[in-house]
Amino acid sequence: MKRYPKTISILLLLLSCSIGIGQEKKSNGDNYFFQYEYRQAILAYEAERLTQPLTAQQQLNLADSYFKTNAFDKASDLYASLYENDSLMTGHHFNKWLQSLSKNSKKGRVNELLAQKPEYLSRELMENAEFNTALLQSEIASTEPDYQIFNAASNSAQSDFSPAFYRNAVLFSSGRVQNTKKRNRAGNGFLNIFVSGIRPDGQLAQPITFEGIPSSNFHKATPYYSAGLQSVFFVTSNSENGELLFDENGKNALSIAKQREGGTLQFLFRDLSTSFYYPFYDEGTERLYFAANFEDGYGGTDLYYVSTNNGQIMSAPVNLGPRINSPGNEISPFIFENSLYFASDVFYGLGGMDVYKSNIESRDAFSIPINLGEGINSAEDDFGLIMRNEGDGLLGYFASNRSGGKGDDDVYGFKLDEKPGLKTLTLRGIVSKSNRSSEKIPQALVRLKDSQGNILARTTTDDEGAYRIEIPWQESVTVESAKNRFSTYSQVYDEDELTSFEGQDFNISLAAYDDLVEEKEGQTVVKLKDFFFNTGQTSLIPEITAELDKVVQFNKDFPSVQFRIETYTDSRGGSSTNFRLTQNRSDAIKSYLIEKGVPSSNILYSIGYGEEKILNNCTNGVYCLEILHKKNQRSLIVVLNDNVLFE
Repeated sequence: MKRYPKTISILLLLLSCSIGIGQEKKSNGDNYFFQYEYRQAILAYEAERLTQPLTAQQQLNLADSYFKTNAFDKASDLYASLYENDSLMTGHHFNKWLQSLSKNSKKGRVNELLAQKPEYLSRELMENAEFNTALLQSEIASTEPDYQIFNAASNSAQSDFSPAFYRNAVLFSSGRVQNTKKRNRAGNGFLNIFVSGIRPDGQLAQPITFEGIPSSNFHKATPYYSAGLQSVFFVTSNSENGELLFDENGKNALSIAKQREGGTLQFLFRDLSTSFYYPFYDEGTERLYFAANFEDGYGGTDLYYVSTNNGQIMSAPVNLGPRINSPGNEISPFIFENSLYFASDVFYGLGGMDVYKSNIESRDAFSIPINLGEGINSAEDDFGLIMRNEGDGLLGYFASNRSGGKGDDDVYGFKLDEKPGLKTLTLRGIVSKSNRSSEKIPQALVRLKDSQGNILARTTTDDEGAYRIEIPWQESVTVESAKNRFSTYSQVYDEDELTSFEGQDFNISLAAYDDLVEEKEGQTVVKLKDFFFNTGQTSLIPEITAELDKVVQFNKDFPSVQFRIETYTDSRGGSSTNFRLTQNRSDAIKSYLIEKGVPSSNILYSIGYGEEKILNNCTNGVYCLEILHKKNQRSLIVVLNDNVLFE
């Protein structure tokens, strides 16, 4: 079958009505191209460039025509020429170029282009591509449960697509011939909406024309039924009094309408120059999702939403962002159990349009969209997935132009025990300072390793200390985080623990070395509160051990540190007595630290200096207040290798 039949998706299905009568035609090639007659356009353009060079736009049209007709080698050559000349190439066409190369088994060239990181490709897109490529090649891709997929009995020899649940029935769009059907300017019949009952086995009964929306002779397609609003959303041609409406350039665009049961028809999006596709209403958030090709988008059609109040639009359209939208086309949004399903023809898929799933992590944040893999997806076009809970499992439908169907696009049903999609592990959260959690750590490394120590993925925190990392599911993972002059976090988690993290923030704390040390007496020491032994005593009282516990934690955070314990006293008493006293106190500190887990190899010296280093004038025979003598009674935990610790 053709890779892109005229009815593969709303992008080509419904745009066939937008051929403008006022559009200037520069050549026969242009005429055919704008009427989606791609094979004739190729012949015309090739003949024309024998007599005169094609314009850059015509070269791009010719490349697109080859792409639409599966001549991927010729398409990729033309896209390459346009790319090298920096002429008219957009992210949307760059995506087609990469698709052409992939179809020609030139993955090496694709990787070369991706390595150049052209401006067309966002950071999120690169992450999405890398992740899905690894996921589809992983062992988990071959261990997913088999789908029970069946071709719907309601399909015709024409195109049938865009299924939507309607009570115990399914609505769908169809290009099947009707006696009253008019033809658009491309010579194709207009689409209509049909309804089929759902049989106990999930099969669809003989369809009939859906009477729940006003009849017209023009396009009506891609329905969605909201039980809460008792309304059907659908796409329709802009028309008035039985005639199509065109903008000043001769374009007839597509609007989104809402028909409430027993009510009047209401147009929600209507612009003679802009088409809107695939409405989906989310009951929980009251958001109306749709696809459109606005100028500020990321490529072809992007997914957007508007906030509504009982179905009435209350906000401007919001783009779902570069995590979802790509330089390709994104269509057919559908939300089920906090996951967004949609179709995209982005270059790293299995074929043309593939269905992806992205978990909704917060109101406007999404996980990496995951290709659903073989079964739902194929080497051809797969789109418009819907599903619902049915008995002990799931019942769903989607459209595909895979081989073996009855028409250009067919509706397929499937049954499955659990939600489709390859299982992944997502960790997200904040990396902050352990002693001051309000202080976030930007540019901190976060990485995941498997049980053999291989790095599975890595990322760095943003300016707010936030990170997000996602990998194919693992039964055991080591989570690591680090930054220069900070401690290192490393912890192994098993499958049960990883499962418990799903949907929860996974925050990480790192100790900041520079917050834990200070300069004293010309050397780097662990930052501690002043503590004092009882007069003439060497035993460790609670206020001393509370400070020494900080040293124990410091060593855990920085296990390579090397210490020297120094203890001093004041000048009162004999010098030899003071020397023995401070030596015993240093030894007592050393014993405590070792008892609490500090390796003895980390404590290189334990020294008592007696009254050798008096810090003020309180020397032998000089009268001083107690507070001044106290200044000379001190213990320091010196970090000996401070200058090389982070080299």
